[in-house]
Amino acid sequence: MNMNISGHHLEVTPAIRDYVQAKLERVLRHFDHVTAVHVILSVEKLRQKAEVTVHVRGKDIFVEAQDENLYASIDALADKLDRQVLKHKEKKKEHAHEALKHQATE
Repeated sequence: MNMNISGHHLEVTPAIRDYVQAKLERVLRHFDHVTAVHVILSVEKLRQKAEVTVHVRGKDIFVEAQDENLYASIDALADKLDRQVLKHKEKKKEHAHEALKHQATE
């Protein structure tokens, strides 16, 4: 898996990089087929914004979160991403079961 972390109007320190990697590792444990992850951290006046694009086979999952604190926005981002990854995984599993049912009736 290729992980790219960049900052806009913000220097990505090793502490921030480690925090992001730890949060995303927890989320990406649910799903094996992740090929690349692109994280953008930015500062816009009083808002700290975190965005992530996760490339999985057949789909790109995009999530963004904003907060007054960068670490809080990263936490919110990880929670949203976790929900979307689980939703995508369930859809894939349902689709596979439907294909098996359809194959069995033929």
